[in-house]
Amino acid sequence: QVQLVESGGGLVQAGGSLKLSCAVSGRTFSTLGWFRQATGKEREFVAVISGTGSSTYYADSVKGRFTISRDNGQNTVYLQMNNLKPEDTAAYYCAGSGRPLALIVTTAPRSYDYWGRGTQVTVSL
Repeated sequence: QVQLVESGGGLVQAGGSLKLSCAVSGRTFSTLGWFRQATGKEREFVAVISGTGSSTYYADSVKGRFTISRDNGQNTVYLQMNNLKPEDTAAYYCAGSGRPLALIVTTAPRSYDYWGRGTQVTVSL
């Protein structure tokens, strides 16, 4: 029924760019976010966007380099990643919440009801 499918990951050199996509099917989500999890570390918040796309928030570590956007006609959320660094290496997951952005703790994984299976991003020197 409900699916979130990430794509666009890969191997890039430091300073390069990637654009991740997350195709959503089965329902729409008021709030969509991106998280990442590096090997041996806990899942961490990356970015989030409100239902209309009017509000966005970013982790300090990616602010100014990453941009989250959504296309509600395609029911897809994107993460444009520029000036990638080795510390960005992780599995990236998209997640959806039925609650508005303003009413949830956007940085907490527990706030999201559905998750994709992830796409790997590896940044080399």
